[in-house]
Amino acid sequence: MAAITEYKCTYSNSVGISAEVTAGLGLTFPDAYMHSESMQILAGAIKKHDGSEFCLLPFCRTVEAEAMGAVLNYGDENTGPRAKDPICGNMDEVLALPDIDFTKGRIHEVLDACRSMKAEGETVCLEVTGPFTMLNALMEPRLVFKAYRKDRDKMLQVFDKLGGQLLRYIEEGKKAGVDVFIFSDSAGSLDILGPKFLTNAVEDFYHPFMKKVEKLMDDTCIFLLCPKFTYALKDTGHAEFRETQLDPGIDYLRALLEMRGRAKIAGQVCIKNVGVKLAHGIFRELVIL
Repeated sequence: MAAITEYKCTYSNSVGISAEVTAGLGLTFPDAYMHSESMQILAGAIKKHDGSEFCLLPFCRTVEAEAMGAVLNYGDENTGPRAKDPICGNMDEVLALPDIDFTKGRIHEVLDACRSMKAEGETVCLEVTGPFTMLNALMEPRLVFKAYRKDRDKMLQVFDKLGGQLLRYIEEGKKAGVDVFIFSDSAGSLDILGPKFLTNAVEDFYHPFMKKVEKLMDDTCIFLLCPKFTYALKDTGHAEFRETQLDPGIDYLRALLEMRGRAKIAGQVCIKNVGVKLAHGIFRELVIL
């Protein structure tokens, strides 16, 4: 089994939702997390606070799971929505959950906010949440790992179902004008799963999913993979870097936008490292093998 690089998150200059950001906006919480108009205000406030050049939605990693039935604690002006009470006790119950309806609910409002901000000339980034984080919002984490250990075939069915929902979400995001898709799965990282389970997860989900993602990217958008999973794919032999020389010192966001249509997937830097620059101008595309 190949050793997987443990990428350490280092960003500290993007605060997300906090009282420091929400103060003085005149919004009521948690109602502000539910509507396109208030989402746009919040995204603009975070952009201004961070001194960034993009608007990032949503403000949590629960939107996809909620759209499939997850129960949430919607938070307040200090913290965004988070998972509350599990609704599934096993993987069969996850498989029985309905498909996401993108015409209603908070996920619809997120997409509408993306569309409106794009129309106003903003650079729009949409964060897509991976399967383990989704599952942690739907059932107790210990049951997720137990199920994966005891019935890998059933877990493959669950991965297929959740991956299908995420691909549809990306397609809807493209229609809404998203410039950069960001993929994270905090509950599926090396420090949570361990090397054996993460290697299995690369085989069972991340690699086939990213092959499908590649086909969705075009000259309008690019997919930014959390570096934790960039190295998981690369170190297990499922991806490799392809380098492109850009202007030395180019801002990473500007590099991402410039590489749309030339590269499908990136993953060398987290977008929350606001203002980070490529000192030597070398952009690393992640090519899925």
